[in-house]
Amino acid sequence: MANETIMAPEDALDALYGSDTFGIKTMEKYLSKSAFKKLLGTIQRGGKLDPSIAEEVAQAMKVWALSKGATHYTHWFQPLSDSTAEKHDSFVEPDGKGGMICEFTGKTLIQSEPDASSFPNGGIRATFEARGYTAWDPTSPAFIKRTAHTATLCIPTAFCSYTGEALDKKTPLLRSMAAVSRQASRVLNCFGVQHSMVGSDLGAEQEYFLVDRDLYLRRPDLIETGRTLFGCLPPKHQQMEDHYFGSIKERVLEFMSSVDHALWALGVPAKTRHNEVAPGQFELAPLYEPINVAVDHNVIIMDILQRQALKYNLVCLLHEKPYACVNGSGKHNNWSLSTPEMGSLFSPGKTLFLTLLASVVRAIDLHADLLRSSISKAGNDHRLGAQEAPPAIISIFLGDQLTDIISQIKAGGATSSASKTIMELGVDSLPSLPKDTTDRNRTSPFAFTGNKFEFRAVGSSQTCAWPMTILNTIVAETLDYVATKLEPFAGKPEFKDEVTKLLQDMLTKHDRVIFNGNGYSDEWVEEAARRGLPHIKTTPEALDVMVREDSLALMEKYGVLSRAESLARKEVLMENFEKLIDIEAKTCLNMLVTIYMPAIEDQMTAICNTVAAIKASGITAGLKASTAKAEAIGALYDSLPAEVQALEQAIAQGDTAKMRAAMNAARHTIDTLETMVDADLWPVPTYAQMLNIHSR
Repeated sequence: MANETIMAPEDALDALYGSDTFGIKTMEKYLSKSAFKKLLGTIQRGGKLDPSIAEEVAQAMKVWALSKGATHYTHWFQPLSDSTAEKHDSFVEPDGKGGMICEFTGKTLIQSEPDASSFPNGGIRATFEARGYTAWDPTSPAFIKRTAHTATLCIPTAFCSYTGEALDKKTPLLRSMAAVSRQASRVLNCFGVQHSMVGSDLGAEQEYFLVDRDLYLRRPDLIETGRTLFGCLPPKHQQMEDHYFGSIKERVLEFMSSVDHALWALGVPAKTRHNEVAPGQFELAPLYEPINVAVDHNVIIMDILQRQALKYNLVCLLHEKPYACVNGSGKHNNWSLSTPEMGSLFSPGKTLFLTLLASVVRAIDLHADLLRSSISKAGNDHRLGAQEAPPAIISIFLGDQLTDIISQIKAGGATSSASKTIMELGVDSLPSLPKDTTDRNRTSPFAFTGNKFEFRAVGSSQTCAWPMTILNTIVAETLDYVATKLEPFAGKPEFKDEVTKLLQDMLTKHDRVIFNGNGYSDEWVEEAARRGLPHIKTTPEALDVMVREDSLALMEKYGVLSRAESLARKEVLMENFEKLIDIEAKTCLNMLVTIYMPAIEDQMTAICNTVAAIKASGITAGLKASTAKAEAIGALYDSLPAEVQALEQAIAQGDTAKMRAAMNAARHTIDTLETMVDADLWPVPTYAQMLNIHSR
């Protein structure tokens, strides 16, 4: 014991962090200086990979993975579904002498061949056209995926068809990153700003619910659809506002700690954890990273949350609205542009800040409907269509100071700015706090938050790839517009005047999208309509925007998606929407017929037996109350056959709007009955039970 080395907590965390990731520190250890330098250049500057180093990288990755206990490797990719995909191959190959060797080549690292017709493809691949390829993305680090007794090397990749069309979410994202980088560099060049490259960055906050696994397994709707199709609010839910940032229960905290440690081992910079607004709801937030890495890490976060929850007899719900009438879950995407030399280009006071700010205002105003389409799915409709956190109207929050500066620019040029003030807290023992240039507005879907924009409307179950692809592309289009206007005057005396005129023009034409007030209010809906801002409540109407001619042309112009790739994505997203609603409707129907109606019949039988017993006893007390209860429950029960029939007809017709209407009608009846049927006869766990996480 005297000679045993005890590792300090900081040293232990340092040893843990990134230990299961083939990151820069590990690459430097396992690669030659020459190969490391070339690979690092690709990672940091986005250039093409030098194929001459592929074999050395593969051998280094194999040796490292084997040292971590890995027996298999997989090209890990993100098809056009709500999940990741992986096909595992072992390192083991026979040596021809009755033994084995571990083999992994540069060719295997760079390219693999999964089936390209069995994944969602929107018609790009016919059923008999199976060939597709995955291609290594060296800018996102490989990692070890662990279970209790296995370790697998996961290699992040892009996924395309035999004919070259992108069949995944990563390829368009990488293209959009290149597009916005090119156009932003042009603008920086106009201002004479020295820079090596422009990157786009993301910090994706993840909201989620936890529910006891034993209760979850008794709810077919949660199992099949991820949300409760029935259930009424308990007397106490979130109205006391006591859960948000409240003390974290021990069981949940232990779960959160296990999540953090699993993520840190994978190099995911998990930073913040806390209780969210609704009981049973929580949030995890990582630090900023390059967008493609952040997207990969967010997908890993969702996977780790779900897998770690099971170890604590919990289930992690990532659906946007698992419970009706309580706070839903989103994924706040904190986005910015940056250079290695300057950091965030959206930091107020930096060169060309106002030009970039005005560019984002123009981009959001011109393409609000396309940005809205990027967050469309069945689950998110329950938030966006109901004007919840945030509304379906895309607007920008800038805060009073920046809005004042914009007003000055429109009037002839900014001449003053409210200085950064100190906020006194009125308590001597507390320090004075510097006041930011803007307040925060949680009701805004797209809010400026100091040196970045927070896109709050992304759904909690979505990957960030598609919303960020659209955001990068629409901003690239405006930066292209700005650069084209300014390049003829770059370095000339009149340049400053031309910048002022351009800012005035853009902000005058597009300031209608700026709104600093309460996005939840009915007044804003009316005001937005007067301003001419699109208000798109449902997924089908939002997805139509994707295939409008101007949208197709935009994606094609900047090399993000071909026309065929855009049309395919609309088909896939619409098909997913229809399938999800169909699954919900069939689950709803099954629960009505096999779970709820029998329970209500049991209740009716019990009441009738009580009434008969009272009458037989000759006692009249209680007869009126029992009869009234039977009449009330019976009246609701009598409405169910017609509601079941309406749902059956909607399913047969494949009409999603009618399915939703029929489900809502049946839900109203069942939820009312939940308040009337005896608790011991109610067949499924209630909201009161599920929203509260017990210590064990």
